[in-house]
Amino acid sequence: MQIEGQTLRCAFSRIWFGGVRQEIGFYAIRGKILPRRTVLPMFLFGLFLLDLRTLHSNIGLVFEVQLSWHMDPMTAIAASGLRARMESLDLLANNIANASTGGYKADREFYSLYVAPEAAGNDTSSTMPLIERPWVDHAQGALHTTGNPLDVALSGKGFFAVNGPSGPLYTRNGNFRLSADGKLTASDGYPVRSSQGTALTLQATRPLEISNDGTVTQDGVVAGKLEIVDFTSTAGLSKQGSNYFRLSDPAVRPTAPAGTSVEQGHLEESNTGSAEGAVRLVSVMRQFEMLQKAVSLGAEMNKRAIEEVAKV
Repeated sequence: MQIEGQTLRCAFSRIWFGGVRQEIGFYAIRGKILPRRTVLPMFLFGLFLLDLRTLHSNIGLVFEVQLSWHMDPMTAIAASGLRARMESLDLLANNIANASTGGYKADREFYSLYVAPEAAGNDTSSTMPLIERPWVDHAQGALHTTGNPLDVALSGKGFFAVNGPSGPLYTRNGNFRLSADGKLTASDGYPVRSSQGTALTLQATRPLEISNDGTVTQDGVVAGKLEIVDFTSTAGLSKQGSNYFRLSDPAVRPTAPAGTSVEQGHLEESNTGSAEGAVRLVSVMRQFEMLQKAVSLGAEMNKRAIEEVAKV
């Protein structure tokens, strides 16, 4: 090895402690010149430790120095990428499981780069890929005909509202049914809200008609109107489970949707399909494998660095 400013090469013994050997190993195996400003202080510190152990060996002095251990940049970035891909796989798995769920809205991910505050503007190698936040894709799903008068779908923006256990919940799944007491309910039994905020009560033996604006009539008599709401920002909605959303931001207020039509006898499909999920799954798995190889390569480089320095 050679220190900056030397004209001849020289070898250093094993007085180098482990952290230094790993750090300079990358220089050693590539035959690069070692920077004096970083290597020489480490070398002198190693000599100091060696002298202490020699002078005080008879009294069993143990001198331990805690050194900060830093993962090399390549391994750290690859590990951060692996974590992001694992989170992406969780989102994909949920999308694929709900590919046949009516009105389901797919989960997507927004990738960004994390920069450590102490390295901001100085060290580009300290940027780490991560999923900054997942988000919900509220794109319209395809409508298919069922012929069931209790099935309704929304063509356009908006949500149906139901009375949940702790307040109103919102859904795009219009697979409704009549309960034993004549109330119009969602598939899991939550009462469907009318425009007045109350449950709709219908006669099971009479024909049912639902107009494009959500007005429900039986034998020409208006029984009520479905509550259909939109929001100033869908970012204020959080998934509740069972294909429901709840309002999580008090600043977001429900509004009447513009240009939305209610389609009786239809259901909205999920806006993510099995084929799309499978393609994205293969893509993420390939990225995961490449990052895994990068981690293995980084570990092998560290191993070789230590072995080469130890031989000198």
